[in-house]
Amino acid sequence: MADLTTTIGPLQLKNPVLVASGTFGYGQEVVGLMDLNRLGAVVTKSVSLEPRPGNPPPRICELPGGMLNSIGLANVGVEAFVEQKLPFLAALDTKLIVNIAGRTPDDYVAVIHHLEDQPNIDGYELNFSCPNVKKGGLEFSQDPTTTAGVVNVIRKQTQRPLIAKLTPNVTRIREIAQAAADGGVDAVSLINTLVGFAVDVETRRPRIHAGAAGYSGPAIKPVALAKVLEVAEHVDIPIIGIGGICNVTDALEFLITGACAIQVGTANFIDPGSAPRIVDELEQYMNAHKLAALPELIGSLKKWS
Repeated sequence: MADLTTTIGPLQLKNPVLVASGTFGYGQEVVGLMDLNRLGAVVTKSVSLEPRPGNPPPRICELPGGMLNSIGLANVGVEAFVEQKLPFLAALDTKLIVNIAGRTPDDYVAVIHHLEDQPNIDGYELNFSCPNVKKGGLEFSQDPTTTAGVVNVIRKQTQRPLIAKLTPNVTRIREIAQAAADGGVDAVSLINTLVGFAVDVETRRPRIHAGAAGYSGPAIKPVALAKVLEVAEHVDIPIIGIGGICNVTDALEFLITGACAIQVGTANFIDPGSAPRIVDELEQYMNAHKLAALPELIGSLKKWS
């Protein structure tokens, strides 16, 4: 049987299929719909220092090929997360990666200080790329110097694996990924949502209250794959691929392009069973192609001669 084990820096996962932050709540929301223990890891909804109500509605809009969202990082705050959400997550038989958001570098540091003494957290994903907040979103992943500086501050606070989640809304994402690597992250997640906009022609108002919002879903997969390829070819750092992954073929494209793991996001809203099904079908693919272990597949892209 194929070995689906993969590594993200120092973090070893039983398989490369994760769920993307913000699309899976805190895990409890899908109990009864799927077996969370089939996943390689659960990535939590973003956790900030203080509770955040998020943006006013409407803040989700379905579009052909995807969806717009401007949730605004609504969450319970780190203290409530530790008291109310973490006990359930810590009892799962899979890895736990906590996604962290902040308005300033000090916010990230403060959240980590609240989490460092919790024994069942396996790593942190740093949300540097949310387009739906006015401060502490895109600004941390659009300038290499800023990215490296913020990561360096955070790196000093923890020995746990750090993953920087980066925006595609830049000219050369490899420069941001290299800066994150130089600052001390163990991996990068590529990509967060594209910036998008839609109009209700009857009311002549934006379909999202905040206006521009994050666009995700199947339509962004080619963009995400291009960003993964760019970083894989230029930066020596593990990559977690995200963007439009709905089935095993999508997942395989990211792995072959160079990602060592993937995250299922918008597809969770359509079918919460998508991620565990990808695990099963990935194993079937590897057995059919006589691949003994996942590294034989990762980065196996063949260029035209």
